[in-house]
Amino acid sequence: MQIGEWEVRSCVAGKFRLDGGAMFGVVPKNMWSRVVEVDDENRIFMVMRLLVVQGCGKTIVVDAGCGTGYGEKLTKIYAFEFNHPMQESFANLDLSPDDVTDVLLTHLHFDHGGGVAWPDGDTWKLTFPNATHHVQRSQWEHALSPNPRDRGSYFRERIEILEREKRLELYDGEWSFAPGVDLLTFDGHTPGQQLPKISDGNNTLFHCGDLCPTVAHFPTPYIMSYDLQPVVSMEEKSRILSRAADEEWLLFFEHDPETEACYVKQDGKRFTPRDIRTL
Repeated sequence: MQIGEWEVRSCVAGKFRLDGGAMFGVVPKNMWSRVVEVDDENRIFMVMRLLVVQGCGKTIVVDAGCGTGYGEKLTKIYAFEFNHPMQESFANLDLSPDDVTDVLLTHLHFDHGGGVAWPDGDTWKLTFPNATHHVQRSQWEHALSPNPRDRGSYFRERIEILEREKRLELYDGEWSFAPGVDLLTFDGHTPGQQLPKISDGNNTLFHCGDLCPTVAHFPTPYIMSYDLQPVVSMEEKSRILSRAADEEWLLFFEHDPETEACYVKQDGKRFTPRDIRTL
């Protein structure tokens, strides 16, 4: 897909499963299970879909998936599946991880930021060794010192390498990476979640991150138990979906196993998908 100066593509870094109750919060299972597939351990199926953006001499990746090297216990809990390594995923796009100039990290939960490094014996190496990694300062500080409620979502040993290798840039609030690529910030899910909006004035793509991880999360109350500020999450999601409907944004989903992107229509307070797309 071409948006102005930017070519936008995607690849899947892996598949995993998370508890359906955690993914839909206070919504009863007999409601959310009508719209998503659930396994015999009450987990829903999800992907880690990376956005790859090229233009203006830059090769940008949005998020890095979970990476590898989690051990038997966590692999069983999350049912990680990797069809092929990151190198092969990028090779399918005629790219190498070495070609990546910038990584825009929406936030640093393991399924978004864990893949910035890979295990090499007793140490870690950068997945994208030539890239600057862009993170909100509030998210970076939170990831290094999370609270007991979300401590299990971060793996400090995987992300500290960004600072050691001087491949980290921190930001305070919304910012522009380049003309046509803006980062909007949200705090309901976790402090300093930043989500890219790519636009040429006529066409706009918005990366939904964990603000709206799947199409099934369009209804306002359908938010995750992982969200630290659930009421804020609902307000942020409703505001963005309403704007996306009004301004004809194409919404990109990082975790939806079936829908890569779609537009949204609004009927009163109800949001529904329309015109499902692939990039």
